[in-house]
Amino acid sequence: MPADFVVADLAAVVSPESIVPIDPSFLSDLMGRGVVGTADAVVLPSTVDEVVALVRWSYANDVPLIPRGGGTGLAGAAVPFDGGVVVGFERLNRVRSFDPLLWRMEVEAGVTTATVQQLARENGLRFPPDPGAAEQSQIGGNVACNAGGPHAFKYGVMRHWVMGLEAVVPPGELVRVGRPVRKDVAAYDLTGLLVGSEGTLGLVTAAWLRLIPAPELELPVVGVYAGVDDGVAAVERTLASGVVASAIEFMDGATIAVARPSSPVPLDPGAGFLVIAEADGDEAEAKRGATELAAALSEDALAVHRPETPAEVEALWRWRGGISLPIRDVRGGAYSEDVAVPLDRLAELLHEVPELGRRHDVPALAFGHAGDGNVHATFLFSPDSPDEAGRADAACHALFDAALRLGGTVTGEHGIGRLKLGQLERQLGAGGYGLHLRVKDAFDPKGLLNPGKKL
Repeated sequence: MPADFVVADLAAVVSPESIVPIDPSFLSDLMGRGVVGTADAVVLPSTVDEVVALVRWSYANDVPLIPRGGGTGLAGAAVPFDGGVVVGFERLNRVRSFDPLLWRMEVEAGVTTATVQQLARENGLRFPPDPGAAEQSQIGGNVACNAGGPHAFKYGVMRHWVMGLEAVVPPGELVRVGRPVRKDVAAYDLTGLLVGSEGTLGLVTAAWLRLIPAPELELPVVGVYAGVDDGVAAVERTLASGVVASAIEFMDGATIAVARPSSPVPLDPGAGFLVIAEADGDEAEAKRGATELAAALSEDALAVHRPETPAEVEALWRWRGGISLPIRDVRGGAYSEDVAVPLDRLAELLHEVPELGRRHDVPALAFGHAGDGNVHATFLFSPDSPDEAGRADAACHALFDAALRLGGTVTGEHGIGRLKLGQLERQLGAGGYGLHLRVKDAFDPKGLLNPGKKL
């Protein structure tokens, strides 16, 4: 259906104000590949009924729908590569209910992560997922990508905090899966199936979220080491210490070199690896945990730092959370992939990252979530050099090979999207991939929901 007919036809399906101009911001995300898609129309529904009407219209007219949250994705899952209608959820932004005494909240898909976190915090609670870009990322997008973040080590990814979902599935049916109860073994885990499906099975319109009491105190400990082997050994001692750290982060030597000018803690000139491990809980528990983490991190360390005041702790995490910008500034471009491997293979992968950079003649570095074995391996290039960008991209694909060879996964938290299309079949094999295709066909037999993504 030509684009002008799509817009004219949509006017009979949704309110006129829901159809908005096709701004370039709706045609890309943060994946960093410079890719801009094409769309026939952009619709920002204000009601769930409009989402239902859109899916029914899509199935009646064979027009693809591309669901979009806050646009902070890093795998191209929300980019309309082949036309169709982009469905943004920013106007579905109501907090439907909040029960602080029962530790739960129901929010619509367009509510931002920051809104949920702030509302929880103001009531002495915590919503643990912290995928970054909290002011822009939306709960529906977090659900679609099964978002994680530094504190996923202790608290888990988005799937652990979703009790139930409301979604519209083809050919236009509003369904509710899961419910706000703590235990329910009655049905197949359709909630878990929709979480992480990247908009390919249904359009999530609302979520029941689980909350927990906020910890009284959070105390990070920083260990600085000469190289990868000493640093990974420190991570392993941290795990063996018996302290359930809330986060175990790392930076390799090349990352430290970039981050050093803004570091809130002194970094030894010989620093080749850095570990941040955090203890949380009530005051006594957090202090005891931080002392035990410091002991575990001290062996073979060049230095150990213990930020203690709220300002020092905030500065450390702000530094860690903002590392991507100075990395990109080094060459102007950076391709970063989020593979994960078993912890006993982490050192092997971290030794391989700079080797991949040398092999493809691009600068390489790594940082990420050591406790999860989740490595953000990053290859730098100049945007003015297509050849250099191509070599960085080739290094990313070689990284996928390395992660699979070491028994890992091609994505720990960003998802497959369009950027890693074809990698899921390599990881799962024919049997596991075939199951995914049958699930997709059961939910979306015409293949109109976010086509060309994930599968």
